[in-house]
Amino acid sequence: MPRLSPRSPLVLDTRDLRRQPGSMQQVERAVEAPEELGTDIIAVPVGSPLHLEVRLESVTEGVLVTGAVSATANGACVRCLEPVSLPVEASFQELFAYADRAAHHHEVGAESDETEVHVLQDDLIDLQPVLRDTVVPALPFQPVCRADCPGLCSDCGAALADDPEHRHDVTDPRWAALSTLLTPDQPDSPEETRN
Repeated sequence: MPRLSPRSPLVLDTRDLRRQPGSMQQVERAVEAPEELGTDIIAVPVGSPLHLEVRLESVTEGVLVTGAVSATANGACVRCLEPVSLPVEASFQELFAYADRAAHHHEVGAESDETEVHVLQDDLIDLQPVLRDTVVPALPFQPVCRADCPGLCSDCGAALADDPEHRHDVTDPRWAALSTLLTPDQPDSPEETRN
């Protein structure tokens, strides 16, 4: 596991809490978004601003981190493919266990295989994985530019929002052959041809 740098904006130092249960610290900061905060459809761009409000509370097992993150996600509307910019706000709460406590729980089998255990490294907390797990599920699965976006024409790809009356006169291919039987230039019956 790579060593954490206390200079990183997403790394929080908990030494001021002195492992005394009940001691608390508030942290508020603006940081640049790391990688992996989204999907191919919509994401918080790398380097864009994230606003963090975090409360660190010392508890017996470690440090309880409670916080909120706000950012702006950019992507494309899944209906019309126009650019979309949406505000994202999410909250999180994670326990970062002291290394000795985490090791003890691992030895006695008290932890579940399904639960990811966050561990303090030299009294430092890395918020990046917590932010990823918080922001990505908060993003819309299918972002739209507006709730009533009509999308694109399935025949020609034209934006239906630009032309609400847009349509194509489509003949069912099963009946298309019948349209060649009568044309305006042809007479309606063989008798008319003789006259």
